[in-house]
Amino acid sequence: MKRTIFTGAGVAVITPFDETGINFSELGKIIDNQIENGTDAIVITGTTGEAATMSDEEHKAAIKFTVEHVKKRVPVIAGTGSNDTAYAVSLSQYAESVGADALLLVTPYYNKCTQNGLTAHYTKIADSVNVPIILYDVPSRTGVSIKTETYAKLSKHPRIVGVKEASGDFSAILKLRKACGDDLILYSGNDDQIIPVLSLGGKGVISVLSNVAPKDTHLICQLYFEGKTDAAAKLQIDYCDLIEALFCEVNPIPVKAAMNLMGWNTGKLRMPLSEPEPEHLEKIRTALKNHNLI
Repeated sequence: MKRTIFTGAGVAVITPFDETGINFSELGKIIDNQIENGTDAIVITGTTGEAATMSDEEHKAAIKFTVEHVKKRVPVIAGTGSNDTAYAVSLSQYAESVGADALLLVTPYYNKCTQNGLTAHYTKIADSVNVPIILYDVPSRTGVSIKTETYAKLSKHPRIVGVKEASGDFSAILKLRKACGDDLILYSGNDDQIIPVLSLGGKGVISVLSNVAPKDTHLICQLYFEGKTDAAAKLQIDYCDLIEALFCEVNPIPVKAAMNLMGWNTGKLRMPLSEPEPEHLEKIRTALKNHNLI
């Protein structure tokens, strides 16, 4: 079995912005709060972190700051994916050079490569670094799905160790588990599917919910691994309303609004993302109140 990068809840952390760029002071406070409340890994510069609208300098600075601030308290996983293989290689090598513990690599988007292209893309990046890689399958955003046979090929690479599965397709997830077994560690990419993924041998979740409820997101996983499956499932079900609210508009619009309501200074979303509609903001507010978060 390949080495597990983390077990439990890894937060796909938001990036707070101010008028000058990244608000590193606030980011440090958010990271500390996450670790203090049981989060098992910090995932920086992912979709939730608005990496798509960061400059190259900002992207690198966010990774470097996070590694230095975390100081090995938990693993730091850097989002370094791109639809340009050469750029993904360069950014991945940079993340490794500043001490990232692992990389999260989304499937190439927009140019929508074939399965052979996916294999070549991920193999090229994995051959260029010496840190473990987590694949990220999210076809609703990228237009590309990683097929079972491609997972099987990629899982043989010593540095491709896991996958964040956000397809929501449990038949496909079942097939990937059958094809790869312990050669590919499974993480849920959807907060409403943590328990089902754990039941198929998953090791945790890379979570948006953790931004606002780190302790209980961690606890969902902990209870499950302790064999308290009924309690874990109950907690998952209890958070259904908040999870729904956090995805009432495209991520990370709702979660940044939620964090602002909770007193964090996340700053403005970067265009083309916009502030949530008034009815959606009220839905987010109500869900936070239901869980005593505001």
